[in-house]
Amino acid sequence: MRTNRNVLWAGLLPVLLLIGCGSNKEKEEEKKDDESVSVMGAASAMKEMASQMEDMQKNGSVATVDFRKLKELLPADADGLARKEATGEKNGAMGFTISTATGKYENGDGTERIELSIVDGGGSPMMMGLAAWSMIEVDKETEHGYEKTTTLGDNKAYEKYDSADKDGELNVLVNKRFVITAKGRGVSMDKIKAALEDIDLDKLEDMK
Repeated sequence: MRTNRNVLWAGLLPVLLLIGCGSNKEKEEEKKDDESVSVMGAASAMKEMASQMEDMQKNGSVATVDFRKLKELLPADADGLARKEATGEKNGAMGFTISTATGKYENGDGTERIELSIVDGGGSPMMMGLAAWSMIEVDKETEHGYEKTTTLGDNKAYEKYDSADKDGELNVLVNKRFVITAKGRGVSMDKIKAALEDIDLDKLEDMK
């Protein structure tokens, strides 16, 4: 029971950080509203985590896919950017394992960069920390960017983008066990999305 509580709080921490993100000025100007949203968001996230924890206890985690198979899903290029590196690894903690494959892409002078990663948590409680954003609703907009939770097909997703720096990322949760992330620097959000779509999500979802 103690281990489960520790995992629950480990998953809740990213949620609280995500809910509480924003500039100090924004927090000062909308302190009461922020506190209300944070409390409701944290309560909703805790409820969702408790529900997922119960499901995980019933179903149990499954063996993660070999990272070498995940690497095979990394495209040779990301929406026209050549792949410069592809790595993979398997790590474990508290009896759970995570497999990860990562590809790095860029143009000739390195001014445009995208990193694609595929993570398999095997449906373990660790996924609550990796995809904490999937348990809350976010919709924020600033002068230079935005962040929001959304969907990509039938999959929950989270995206954020800073138009001033041309810096953004898109995260997608597939089959409640795979987290695919596309991070871009010096590129548009459309290019980040196109790069992520170069990964065959249907094939990934069928992996066991």
